[in-house]
Amino acid sequence: MSNFPFLSVLTVAPLVGALVVALLPRRRPDLAKLVAFGWSLLVLVLSVIMWIAFQADGDRFQFRESYAWIPNWGVNFTFEVDGIALVMLMLIAILVPLVILASWHDAEQSKRSVPVYFALLLVLECTMIGVFAAADVFLFYVFFEVMLVPMYFLIGSYGGHQRQYAAVKFFLYSLVGGLFMLAAVIGLWVVGGKTFDWQALSQAEFATDTARWLFLGFFLAFAIKAPFFPFHTWLPDAGGAAPAGAAALLVGVLDKVGTFGILRYCLPLFPEASRWFAPWALALGVIGIIYAALLAVGQNDLKRLVSYTSIAHFGFIGVGIFAFTTQAGTGAVLYMLNHGLATGLLFLVVGMLIARRGSALISDFGGAGKLVPLLAGVLFFAGLASLALPGTAPFVSEFLVLIGTFTTNKPVAVIATLGIILAAAYVLWMIQRTTQGTLNPTLTEVDGMRRDLTLREKIVVAPLIALIVLLGFYPKPVTDVINPAVKATMQDVGRTDPAPAVGTVQEAAK
Repeated sequence: MSNFPFLSVLTVAPLVGALVVALLPRRRPDLAKLVAFGWSLLVLVLSVIMWIAFQADGDRFQFRESYAWIPNWGVNFTFEVDGIALVMLMLIAILVPLVILASWHDAEQSKRSVPVYFALLLVLECTMIGVFAAADVFLFYVFFEVMLVPMYFLIGSYGGHQRQYAAVKFFLYSLVGGLFMLAAVIGLWVVGGKTFDWQALSQAEFATDTARWLFLGFFLAFAIKAPFFPFHTWLPDAGGAAPAGAAALLVGVLDKVGTFGILRYCLPLFPEASRWFAPWALALGVIGIIYAALLAVGQNDLKRLVSYTSIAHFGFIGVGIFAFTTQAGTGAVLYMLNHGLATGLLFLVVGMLIARRGSALISDFGGAGKLVPLLAGVLFFAGLASLALPGTAPFVSEFLVLIGTFTTNKPVAVIATLGIILAAAYVLWMIQRTTQGTLNPTLTEVDGMRRDLTLREKIVVAPLIALIVLLGFYPKPVTDVINPAVKATMQDVGRTDPAPAVGTVQEAAK
């Protein structure tokens, strides 16, 4: 089974599905939806088989494939995954079918082509899988840039208010970041032995100043993609204008390319530069946590509020990465997965509320729980997961990040903890203003607000709720996959975990 070309098949399969869906006649929208959903389920099944075949105690990178592409430049179609990439591929495989189900009527409401909408979702899945599976730096760059195209059209053609502005801003910010990366990729090829293979480049040695400049080129691209403060301003606009399903993939998966890129490229390829830049990265992470949380408190648009919460969460992930401990690093990677599940659920549920009310403004709701109690309950659960309530998956990752950071940088951990308090403020206040309190009389006049969760919507939210609860109580199946890759990354950086201050737990208890 380990010889099966999982990664190339997983990358190509959604693209083939997209072509099939796009060629379907516009007068058959239901067929396009079913074909897209079926194709995404095929990707999910293959991903589950790959997860089972992955050996957590085996080689760091597995399922390697390499096919010649541009031999004169040393460019190949090379794929391989470690535990970090594998977890992200599973997140994609889980979210895409649920997003397709949740978006069942989105394209029709925008009065545009239904087959094209679902074809774009499958093209997006292809590029997302490719960017996490690529083990050739040039191939990674190509997927990094190409993934902008389907998301640009999803926002610009099928989005809501100010969709063109948001789509162009998203594209331009990402394109600028891509230009920084392109310069760094070319420089890496020149000084790295004229190869783009990650394995070869990880063994190369660079002059200190050269490595720092190359690190900066990659880091700027990833910081814009994540996004980290102060490169974040495109996300609230894009998240607010995108259809709910596309927004769930934007925040749940696409933005993780930034933090994944730091773990895969910045840290192992430029260890000295990573250590040198770490204090600045930690400062950006902490500022992002507090700043984005404060902005989230003041939002009146549901999707913009969720977007700002994600910026704060990415601050925690950045802190976990640059704390340079295995505990914090594992927490950061686990946060990437858990944030995708929790915020993906939150975006989808918010989209269901907006579709019923016809407005994304919090002030247009009030007491909605009296009309749609099940939907209000799921929103409440998603909000609690977003603020990392104990018993939910994000709590485990956030706790690991803070504990791991505290062992090496107490001030950063203490300041970051303030983000938890602010998270409770913006989430609970949002829930209070939308589903609790006195019923807004205008809601009774809206036909959509008389309809609670449908069977299709229950099928969408149930798996996400189950995973959030399961990983909140038993994250071991995921951490066992993540830990070896994180430990190897910390070794690449030249960092080891600090020794316990009081000896063993048993000695401390005595």
